[in-house]
Amino acid sequence: MSTPAHDVSAYVAKTLSLQQWQVDAVIKLLDDKSTVPFIARYRKEQTGSLDEVQIRLVQTTMEQKRDLEKRRTSILSSLEEQGINDKKLISSIQQAQDLTRLEDLYAPYRPRRMTRAQKAIEAGLDKAADLVSRDLSDASSQFKKFVCEQYPDTDAVRQGVVDIFAEKIADDAHVRDFLRQKFERYSVLESKKKRGAEEDPKYSIYIDFSIKNSYLKPHQTLAIRRGEKEGVLSVKIPGEQERWCQDVQRREVNFRNRANREILNDAVEESYKRLLQPQLERELRAQLESDADQHAINIFALNLKNLLLSPPLPGRKVMGLDPGLRTGCKLAIVDDQGNVLTTDTLYLHDQRVHQAHQKLETLLNKYGVQLVAIGNGTGTHEAQQAMAHVIQNWSRDNEVQDVRYAVVDEAGASVYSASDLARQEMPDLDVSLRGAVSIARRLQDPLAELIKIDPKSVGVGMYQHDVNQTTLSKTLDAVVEDVVNSVGVDLNTASPALLAHIAGVGPKLASNIVEHRASNGLFRTRKQLQDIKGLGAKTFEQCAGFLRVRNGEDPLDNTGIHPESYKLARALKQALERASLPPQAWQREVERGQFDELAKKHGFGRPTLLDIVAHLNRPGRDPREDLDPPDLRQKLLTMDDLVEGMKVSGTVRNVVDFGAFVDIGVKQDGLVHISKMATSRVHNPYEVVSVGDRVDVTVMEIDRKRGRISLSMI
Repeated sequence: MSTPAHDVSAYVAKTLSLQQWQVDAVIKLLDDKSTVPFIARYRKEQTGSLDEVQIRLVQTTMEQKRDLEKRRTSILSSLEEQGINDKKLISSIQQAQDLTRLEDLYAPYRPRRMTRAQKAIEAGLDKAADLVSRDLSDASSQFKKFVCEQYPDTDAVRQGVVDIFAEKIADDAHVRDFLRQKFERYSVLESKKKRGAEEDPKYSIYIDFSIKNSYLKPHQTLAIRRGEKEGVLSVKIPGEQERWCQDVQRREVNFRNRANREILNDAVEESYKRLLQPQLERELRAQLESDADQHAINIFALNLKNLLLSPPLPGRKVMGLDPGLRTGCKLAIVDDQGNVLTTDTLYLHDQRVHQAHQKLETLLNKYGVQLVAIGNGTGTHEAQQAMAHVIQNWSRDNEVQDVRYAVVDEAGASVYSASDLARQEMPDLDVSLRGAVSIARRLQDPLAELIKIDPKSVGVGMYQHDVNQTTLSKTLDAVVEDVVNSVGVDLNTASPALLAHIAGVGPKLASNIVEHRASNGLFRTRKQLQDIKGLGAKTFEQCAGFLRVRNGEDPLDNTGIHPESYKLARALKQALERASLPPQAWQREVERGQFDELAKKHGFGRPTLLDIVAHLNRPGRDPREDLDPPDLRQKLLTMDDLVEGMKVSGTVRNVVDFGAFVDIGVKQDGLVHISKMATSRVHNPYEVVSVGDRVDVTVMEIDRKRGRISLSMI
């Protein structure tokens, strides 16, 4: 049985509370190989201005529905092959709305290995079970005639009959659904120290721990799973066996004969203990862990998005410091285009620190460095101390006295340094120095540099190595794609790694673009993209609007306006200028519908007009410019400088369920607990702060012994 496209779109529309015409349009565009960024940006009239998140939800729900229909077809084919033509069963399968229900209905007919029930049936005990089912008399009185080699006495025969009924009960979709609801609503997860395991302080709160599943928090689920995998914790969800078995017995067992009723009651208990409880526990654990995974992945995705959108500081010479103690602090200076000018190694933790100070001052002067990027790894505090010392002790007549430093998240720098891409970009540099170059470039343009690293290595997640890696990769790749395309890419300066994330491009075509640029010179127009081998009309349609040509032949090529609407853009600009309207009034007039007819004449609608006006008003606009710039410093705080009640500013480095970690310029990031984020109750820290935000905080408590700082945003 196949499902018409209309049925799929109707299901998606109902599930996501969208209009069906919107879903129809999205599905048609996706099936036509259009990318999510392209649909969200340039097909707003067709989709009702759905954004990237909504479009991806449509895509995911559509794929899930199609997978469901594929499984439904497979099950119906299997039943047909088995000669099963139960109309009620087939009707139930056709009407099932989720995979769990489908599998429950199919359970009795699924091919399986030899079970205890099948063994009993092969020995002829199904006839004994039939006597029990008819409940005409005490069936056990006739069990003697079923005694055989496999079942040598009446007790064994009785157990075989119990096995047959136990499997039937376990395969009953109504029973499974009834107990599944009980498990989901009322069961309690219990964890304790595994026998023979050593004490681990990380999991101390989960020793002799129990909690109702409906109250379990995602981070607790993830922590318990990790403790179990590390062999520290033992976990179970036993359910309420006695009470729930009695519930099933009342529902399923209505025999008059007491002996027959006892056999069925035993079968219910056997079914629960041996078959249903283990399976339902596995199902519930899987669901809890899947939900926790998705929660953690969503956190990672949100933090990654905010990190990638960190404002750039272009056009400046930057010194990058990759801190280290035993092996020294690696140093690299790059010019305003990110090209390496020099590299060196400093030693900041021993008697050579004075030589390091002199070398820093010399290099800052020689290369006219304006900014210093310091990685936040081991030795960061020493690097900040050295830089603050040099800045504070510089002679007052020094021309570059105003140099400032910023702490940069260095997560993934070592991964990048050893990558093939880094070797291609910096073949003559030692792997240990490439990290310093990457750190310097991260201050110039975080997106262009971070894009070279596997998103999973960026380090802004929670339990990132424990969650479903396939889902994590897919989600983070989508974040990267959305961010890169929302910002746009300079066609004449972008690296292959950055170009590869543009809608419709990919790694191979990105290399072709760079090779074409190297062989033929800089692009002067977007149209020249069509000269590239392998870049056809469909790919041009998908990517052109996200690629910028600065100082080219057509000013529109440096905007987010798609070439397909250039005629409308020029006509709109002329109409606005003829009306003698100031630029600040353009959007208001478009919103009032003054130019709807013009848009209709060119085959577009008001959403496209509004986008065009936004780009005409701010050509070449980088959306990151509207966000808080990095926290640039000249002085260094230490733990000893802090006092309770002190007000300081800092940068949010990570956001988790229970709060946010803020870099206030000392060695250890401070924690703003969720209860200290606002005067009103905060349910979700992500509603208040994001990675990269500049925040003003008050020092509430200092634990110097443990290196912990408690902060408040109230």
